[in-house]
Amino acid sequence: MTVKNKLLKALILGAPASGKGTISSRIVKKYTVAHVSSGDKLRDHIEKQTDLGKEVKKYLNEGKLVPDDVMIKFMITELKKVDDKPWLLDGFPRTVGQANALWKVQPVDVVLNLVVPFEVIIDRVRNRWVHLASGRVYNIGFNTPKVEGKDDVTGEDLVQRPDDRPEAVQKRLEIYESVTRPVIDFYKEKGILKEFHGRTSDEIWPKVTSYLDPIFTKF
Repeated sequence: MTVKNKLLKALILGAPASGKGTISSRIVKKYTVAHVSSGDKLRDHIEKQTDLGKEVKKYLNEGKLVPDDVMIKFMITELKKVDDKPWLLDGFPRTVGQANALWKVQPVDVVLNLVVPFEVIIDRVRNRWVHLASGRVYNIGFNTPKVEGKDDVTGEDLVQRPDDRPEAVQKRLEIYESVTRPVIDFYKEKGILKEFHGRTSDEIWPKVTSYLDPIFTKF
């Protein structure tokens, strides 16, 4: 991508399992931007059993959000690693406190909000399996792996994340409603938020590209 004046800083929002990962991967591929996923970064720490990973795992297993101070310090450090290229931030901020902290350090240009009915999300995660090493996600009946329980690329086992089990997702959605919804209002007030409604990523994706295409010609 040819950058004319500055590097585009974009952010994608949406409830847990709303398709942020899928839409993000398509944006990264189409527009050549760096993808900074808080979930992927944190899961890497969990897998490596770092001090941060152990702390985060405790919160996730209880269906709770990681505290603001932990997330802010961690994500600002991660963003500094890609400050020489356009990026798409996924999974952060999740609270107004996080949004304010991010805005002071790195104001974003574009905020995309995926709006998917909660009943669709809960049904979706019952059938969602992940290849942890790569982050590839499969949905039985929609994006089914070629071999049951195995990653298409490596053949390694797929797993269901503890925070993807229906009871955990229901709790996460309740937290999202009470804690994360104000973040949407925060960016609406900034005048940079655009909402995309749909039940599947394939339904939402054309709406996203129609919105982003003219924006990327400006950068």
